[in-house]
Amino acid sequence: MLRRLFQFAAPVFLLWAFVMPASGAEQKEQAVSLSTQDGWTLAALYRPAEDGRKTVVLLHDIGKNKEEFSTFKSNLASEGFGYLALDLRGYGRSLDKGEARTFAKEGVDNEFNKMTRDVDAALNFLKQRGVSAQDTVVLGAGLGANVAAKSMSFWPDVAGLALISPSTNNKDVLSIPAMRLYKGDILIAAGAADKKGFLEASVIRNVAFLTAGEGKVTFLTAYDLSSHDMLDKYLRPAVIQWLKTPHKPEVLPDLPPEPEAPAAEQGWLVAPSSTEDALVPSVL
Repeated sequence: MLRRLFQFAAPVFLLWAFVMPASGAEQKEQAVSLSTQDGWTLAALYRPAEDGRKTVVLLHDIGKNKEEFSTFKSNLASEGFGYLALDLRGYGRSLDKGEARTFAKEGVDNEFNKMTRDVDAALNFLKQRGVSAQDTVVLGAGLGANVAAKSMSFWPDVAGLALISPSTNNKDVLSIPAMRLYKGDILIAAGAADKKGFLEASVIRNVAFLTAGEGKVTFLTAYDLSSHDMLDKYLRPAVIQWLKTPHKPEVLPDLPPEPEAPAAEQGWLVAPSSTEDALVPSVL
């Protein structure tokens, strides 16, 4: 009798196990394929965000690929952030229409500039999965930083932009024009040992500050490294903290003293507590 019950129950259990997803399965990394408007097929790795966390689109530097973010992806996952790390056209496994070493290095319409379409494909992929631009941050390193910056001209509603070792011009991908328009939260990081790169990142920071306003631009620096190396060795904790609190809270002015009511209207008077002054602290 027990054998017959087991024989009946086993297929039902197996069917239930197949239909019901394992707990937490939606947070596992998965390989996905993205299609761009101009016909490229891009390889990417996607991990959905946990409730209340943003998803970070990761754009690698020139000569690199999505695997450069392996360490940082672990930090994002441990904090519940989602990510979509992609091989930009011509790199990694996104080679169906050629390799980046064959791309023209100049021209406003070269393949490096067309990498903004790779960002379009990434953000449209997220949109199809219910992740809005307001729940998305785009982070790029080196060339990826310039591509990320330029993409903000087309995606001004993206919540945040993180630029690791950006430059004013990388393979004719310009970063400053979009910074004159984008008003979201911005993080910029530069290595001080590279004087030219540090100066250019500082100029980008100044333009972003004038556009986005006070409290929305964060500038980080390290001395001896840049790009992915700087992110991995020095910046990961700070970038994670920025993702949690991307802008400084607004500082409210002291409240003006309330006019004293005439004695006849005061009624029963209650003396202030000894801690009342601490409720409205002064800002020095």
